[in-house]
Amino acid sequence: MTTTIEKDKTELFTAEIRAEIDRWIAKYPTEWKQSAVMGALMVVQDNNDGWLSTQLMDQVAAYLDMPSIAVYEVATFYSMYELKPVGKHKICVCTNVSCMTNKSDVIVEHIEKKLGIGFGQVTEDGRFSLKEVECLGACGGAPMMQIGKQYYENLTPEIVDAILEGLE
Repeated sequence: MTTTIEKDKTELFTAEIRAEIDRWIAKYPTEWKQSAVMGALMVVQDNNDGWLSTQLMDQVAAYLDMPSIAVYEVATFYSMYELKPVGKHKICVCTNVSCMTNKSDVIVEHIEKKLGIGFGQVTEDGRFSLKEVECLGACGGAPMMQIGKQYYENLTPEIVDAILEGLE
């Protein structure tokens, strides 16, 4: 007989998702498979429209044989995990010191006005969400933002407009 947790381990995860998580697990000694939690969360988030529900985090916990609270701690600590739905294009704008001194506030104000949303919000059409981030490690190109896996540096309102217009 299959227990609820055993059944739930695979209920929400396709074979492809399980295989991707298993590749992360294989990077660690067998007794440390919980070390794959960050990779597992990224895999699951990438396969769930860019965000993690509590149910999905519980599934990761069950799959890695760890307490759900330990998964929640990781997901809430790191800014790359989203705990509510995001837009198709998640715009992460750095507002830390280098970007701030190079007028990231002007970039943020421009994006907010252009899209009609603030930090933590999603446009009505679901195309864009806006997130404030502390540092993206591109201080030499400040002000900067990240959309998906792409970095955009030395931003001006005009450059931002061209970038946003170029997105599908």
